[in-house]
Amino acid sequence: MSGGDSLANRTILATGGLGYIGSHVTLDLLNAGANVVVLDNFSNAKPAVRDRIKRLSNRDIALVRGDVRDRDALQRLFAEHDIEAVVHFAGLKAVGESVAKPGLYYDVNINGSNLLFQEMAAAGCRRVVFSSSATVYGDPETAPVREDAPTRGVNPYGRSKLMVEHILEDLAAADARWSAICLRYFNPTGAHESGQIGEDPLGVPNNLFPFIAQVATGRREKLVVFGGDYPTPDGTGVRDFIHVVDLSAGHLAALRKLFADDGAPLGYAPINLGAGVGYSVLEALAGWSRACGRDLPYEIGPRRPGDVASVYADASLAASMLGWRAARGLDEMCRDHWRWQSENPEGYPEE
Repeated sequence: MSGGDSLANRTILATGGLGYIGSHVTLDLLNAGANVVVLDNFSNAKPAVRDRIKRLSNRDIALVRGDVRDRDALQRLFAEHDIEAVVHFAGLKAVGESVAKPGLYYDVNINGSNLLFQEMAAAGCRRVVFSSSATVYGDPETAPVREDAPTRGVNPYGRSKLMVEHILEDLAAADARWSAICLRYFNPTGAHESGQIGEDPLGVPNNLFPFIAQVATGRREKLVVFGGDYPTPDGTGVRDFIHVVDLSAGHLAALRKLFADDGAPLGYAPINLGAGVGYSVLEALAGWSRACGRDLPYEIGPRRPGDVASVYADASLAASMLGWRAARGLDEMCRDHWRWQSENPEGYPEE
């Protein structure tokens, strides 16, 4: 722990703080000396995550099992803990599911967020870092993508993220005491270097890296690459992958920004978190082959509707405003993700 860390002894609420990204941020907050309260309904997390965080940090969290849509639970939480800032991860995140169940996504992601913000204000806490997504850009026409690019939700998941950003933007416009940093993630990958915490997706993975990971462990026969005729160097889609540990560091940088200058309010600030470079699907697959020491089987399939050739971030605002840059490259992402997957082939143990 850094003796001069502005997060030391701060009490931070992490909603969804035992999920994939939330668990890494919770661990880093504990290591920075913060006191962490986690609200999680375990819809996409397991109790073993808490035990591993405790073992890695030699510290524990205050865990509240509950849902952001439960106003009574939120009121009790804010009454029992002097929360100084919130990192809001809690939400549903599968694009396909959002298309099949839009009402559920609007209820959990929008209604849950709105209730949380109401109870934050009632408790006098108006500092929040929101887990947003590059999906708010829809299908961007140019790359790299800057924060002032047009935003448009192309599915219920993306629309729900964008609506929560609009809520925070409107709250900050109506009440100058709000400080809301919306971190627009590109493609989080990798795992903690210990191999103890990582991504444990339910069902068929929605993202490239966890799918490749299941091919590497033999749980799936091969990777199907959606499209091999894009105008990219090898014909496959190019995306901005960012190591989850770098992503976590971006959250801590955002929180430190909220407490800087004696906590002077920031208003609403959307900020990209991406590596700022693109890797193709075949480059990612080659990185995985290097990590696990063997070639992984794949085949080229048809394009998916709506996919674009190349999307990657302009991350210069994060550098100038937060002093943050991604530090880990593709090989480190693959190596750390493979370590997690090989040591935990079935994910976290059931309890």
